[in-house]
Amino acid sequence: MKPWWYFSSGDHLKVCSQGYTCCSQEMEEKYSQQSKHDFRNAVIELSNHLQTMFSSRYKKFDEFFKELLENAEKSLNDMFVRTYGRLYMQNSELFKDLFVELKRYYVGGNVNLEEMLNEFWARLLERMFRLVNPQYHFTDEYLECVSKYTEQLKPFGDVPRKLKLQVTRAFVAARTFAQGLAVARDVVSKVSAVNPTPQGTRALLKMMYCPHCRGLVSVKPCYNYCFNVMRGCLANQGDLDAEWNIFMDSMLLVAERLEGPFNIESVMDPIDVKISDAIMNMQENSMQVSQKVFQGCGQPKTLAQGRTARSVSESGFSARFRPYNPEERPTTAAGTSLDRLVTDVKEKLKQAKKFWSSLPGNICNDEKMSVGTVDENECWNGSAKSRYDFAVTGNGLASQVNNPEVEVDITKPDMVIRRQIMALRVMTNKLKNAYSGNDVDFIDISEESSGEESGSGCELQQCSPEFEFNATEVTGNSNKSDKNVNTSAATSSGLSRAALFFSVLFLALQRQWR
Repeated sequence: MKPWWYFSSGDHLKVCSQGYTCCSQEMEEKYSQQSKHDFRNAVIELSNHLQTMFSSRYKKFDEFFKELLENAEKSLNDMFVRTYGRLYMQNSELFKDLFVELKRYYVGGNVNLEEMLNEFWARLLERMFRLVNPQYHFTDEYLECVSKYTEQLKPFGDVPRKLKLQVTRAFVAARTFAQGLAVARDVVSKVSAVNPTPQGTRALLKMMYCPHCRGLVSVKPCYNYCFNVMRGCLANQGDLDAEWNIFMDSMLLVAERLEGPFNIESVMDPIDVKISDAIMNMQENSMQVSQKVFQGCGQPKTLAQGRTARSVSESGFSARFRPYNPEERPTTAAGTSLDRLVTDVKEKLKQAKKFWSSLPGNICNDEKMSVGTVDENECWNGSAKSRYDFAVTGNGLASQVNNPEVEVDITKPDMVIRRQIMALRVMTNKLKNAYSGNDVDFIDISEESSGEESGSGCELQQCSPEFEFNATEVTGNSNKSDKNVNTSAATSSGLSRAALFFSVLFLALQRQWR
């Protein structure tokens, strides 16, 4: 004889069929909680892989960029100590300050790269001007006048202009791309913390566990039925998809910039050679530069003859300028290279597109649901083991007005989702600027992106303005000239240039020692 509950009426149940049932009201309530739990876990499981991917790639890029800066600073310090010796060490704070500001900019500090680099070259000119004119006494006011001629006289050749362009757009792209990975990670984390509405919970219970109350434990939901329930429960997540896809496209385009003209590795790796080449340019043009400065700032006072430095032969100063050979120079950081990192993350970004619009189907096809393999005539349709006749509704909130399974209030968008849409839109705009090589002011979006779970309503209306990238914005000739590092200028200067240069520097150094 069958247990008594197989013959009980379902009048006491709130959601499941009112026909004969094996479920009590308490069991239905437990099934309701379980269906909500299963749904949340299904969303989190599918989202966790994406969130972990963005988190791990952000850490790799961040570690790489920071270590690249450390390596570049160490390379410059080692080279300049070996080449310029004590003279460099007495002025090393100038170069240390340069890297401090570059690091501060990368981590989000309020640094204007153009102004900072202009200040670096102006300060370097002041130091160099003293060294190439050791017979004169210069006041601080006079040196301030000297620095005003940096742009007009171009004492360092074209190096400052090229380096400013290369550094600015490479650092903007690197910082913005790393920030984009972090934003993607945070958006996935917040949006995947779903909290189904009461209407959604009813639909989930009806689909997942009401067949159990009819003794149909092994019967799976019909595919289109599952699709409608999931699209209703994930209506707001579906609205995220458009802005998410634009964001992914913008990340991919900036990634291409990192591989090409905005490659921070190709900028920072030889920065010591570039700065040294600029110093050599200054030495070569020192007489012309000095004469023009004297005309503009006035003739400085001459030092007493006894305070001049000793001869080079007496000093034994025999340093030689020798930049690293390519095989000697550190070309990787954090155990990898930028090209490898970008190649890897580009593939992941492509896979992440359309994640939110695909989420309902992915849940229905999940191993626990397995509705994709169900016979359409032998599946649970919400009331019986039979065919499901309703069409699948579209994706997004507005499309749920005709959803036959989930009652969705399309006038109350989810506040958390809307905040994430705004966060993506803000980040996309930054990526647009970075793609064009323009500096970007970073705004802390942690407050506007905050929120525990999606589920609350808001009055904000979604909009997703698109922007277009012009892939031919930067010409090939400009890219090549800015990206490639010309180290031959430093090495081809020859021993005569080096000897003359260090002779002048040493004379000034001797004056300082006395």
